[in-house]
Amino acid sequence: MYHHLSLKSVAYAVAAPTLLYAAFLALLTIPYLQNQAIYLHGVNQTGSLDLNVPEQWGFLRNQVTPFHLHTPDGETLHAWHILPLGLYQQHEDRLVQEPSSGLAPNITQRLSFQLLRDDPDALLVLYFHGAGGSLGSGWRPQSYRGLSAGAPDKIHVVAIDYRGYGTSTGSPSEAALLLDAQTLAAWALNDAGIPPSRIVLFGQSIGTAVSLSLAHSLATDDEKDPVLFSGIVVVAPFADVATLTATYRVGQTIPLLGPVARFPRLLTWLNTWIISKWPSNVRLAELIRACQRIPGEGPKYDVTIIHAEDDYDIPWVHSDMLYWYGVNASSPSGIAYGELEKEKADSRVELGDGGWAVISRSASGVLREQIIKYGLHDRIMSYPVVSQAVVRAFGREKI
Repeated sequence: MYHHLSLKSVAYAVAAPTLLYAAFLALLTIPYLQNQAIYLHGVNQTGSLDLNVPEQWGFLRNQVTPFHLHTPDGETLHAWHILPLGLYQQHEDRLVQEPSSGLAPNITQRLSFQLLRDDPDALLVLYFHGAGGSLGSGWRPQSYRGLSAGAPDKIHVVAIDYRGYGTSTGSPSEAALLLDAQTLAAWALNDAGIPPSRIVLFGQSIGTAVSLSLAHSLATDDEKDPVLFSGIVVVAPFADVATLTATYRVGQTIPLLGPVARFPRLLTWLNTWIISKWPSNVRLAELIRACQRIPGEGPKYDVTIIHAEDDYDIPWVHSDMLYWYGVNASSPSGIAYGELEKEKADSRVELGDGGWAVISRSASGVLREQIIKYGLHDRIMSYPVVSQAVVRAFGREKI
């Protein structure tokens, strides 16, 4: 009798977590909960800090101007315009004396905006952050400062909170975040008057999918002339959401769909329920093919992919996959994944404890992959390797 009860206890102990996990998977098919899991926009990582007081993150008075952007579908996005330190120092007296009212009701009247708009040599990074938190969360403020380090009197940064993040209105979706990115690009091109040749797109984690989608949409719009930015820098990207589900770890430790990944057919079936696809691999390939069709000499694309080996959230194999899609698209006859890996092993630049880098050049542009040994998923954003990539993307190694 006791033996029978013991077996039943073991059976219950095994069945209970299995049923709970099955229920968890079922919940993820519900669009609302799926969005929460993918975008984590309900996670507040800044506590009671006021996003309209950037000095709380160590910025100088009026070095950052908070302002609003309005999307075509009626949402309001919260944004920061961050002045590079060298430029700030040149105009410090005027900036300090300027009234600081938190959120700028009209950013065009602020000195910071005028310094961007009126300088024919000003450079601009459009920043698309990862899932969770807001534009003031984690390593993002340090990242803004790092991005301008390569040209501290020229490189401005404008970052947005997508809809549903921070104080921005609305709820995220794949189409909605692309519209948010297009709204920011339209502001940069039209309101600030910065040509695309002086704009670099930067994305981290899910922001890599947003930045590549933006570049793809503006380069392949049949109704308008293609818009080609100076460069794109993506850090800790993923190939697409379907591939990400098999590898993503919550809190760097818990594999979200790790148990299911052992059963490919089941994983494939579950992926049919995914609403936000974010096929960065396909969009990068299509972007490169579109650039090859655009007439004229000179490079049409400049893409740098950066990942850390110790990224426990998104494994760096995703960068390998993304790089292969790009190289395959740029090769007239294509190239197999395994063949490219062999070529990379022979041609890559070894950087010791700094990792390694490879580069693929075509008549239409340049694609780079740089894998560093240390940097985790978020800390890497503030590293010099990213600052260097941004300067390179502007095509100005020595600005």
